[in-house]
Amino acid sequence: MVGGRQVPLRLVRNLRARRYVLRLRPDGAARVTIPQGGSAGAAHDFAKRNLSWLEQQLLRQAARPNHPRQWLIGTEILFRGELAKPEADVNSAGNHIRFAGESLKVADVTSDLRPAIERYLRRRAAGELPPRVLELAAQQQLTVRRVTVRNQRSRWGSCSRRGRISLNWRLIQTPDFVRDYILLHELMHLREMNHSPRFWREVKRVCPNYETAERWLKQNASLLK
Repeated sequence: MVGGRQVPLRLVRNLRARRYVLRLRPDGAARVTIPQGGSAGAAHDFAKRNLSWLEQQLLRQAARPNHPRQWLIGTEILFRGELAKPEADVNSAGNHIRFAGESLKVADVTSDLRPAIERYLRRRAAGELPPRVLELAAQQQLTVRRVTVRNQRSRWGSCSRRGRISLNWRLIQTPDFVRDYILLHELMHLREMNHSPRFWREVKRVCPNYETAERWLKQNASLLK
């Protein structure tokens, strides 16, 4: 119970984690990451010790604008860091929607456009993000064995010790400097598989404006879901 409200608690074990981490998910559930050697009991205790922090996060989440779950003609969506509104283009060639210079065919311009737009954006992300990762890796003289683009819900990316990087397709919705920060963040894990001060020094060295990118992500989190 948090501030008189029942909050689901999800425990996720991560063998790469060095400590317990508590986060509030967009769906209102709390998530505790259990590090290697940790236990579910200790994770529960950790969550209880941070109830005041969790209550503050819930209040902030409730105060954010409630953006529509459906994407219709005229709904604002993020694409490359800019807000765009889909417009209908119905002609003899079929039903199309256009936004930010993009065009795609849909079955019905009056229905929820979110599934079609998300599929389109995921294809664009799958085509653009891996080459950019490899380009940045080459600049840093790092070896990446594989890059995948997925529909992650709670993280922007991940990196394994074997050089495999997984990215959230929603990075296609962020500005280039934010996208590159996330890519460089994951690449720096090839040098430091943790979030130690040494890791963050590496991040700052290759991405001096990373704090600005972090702020952008926090400020626009409600639009990126």
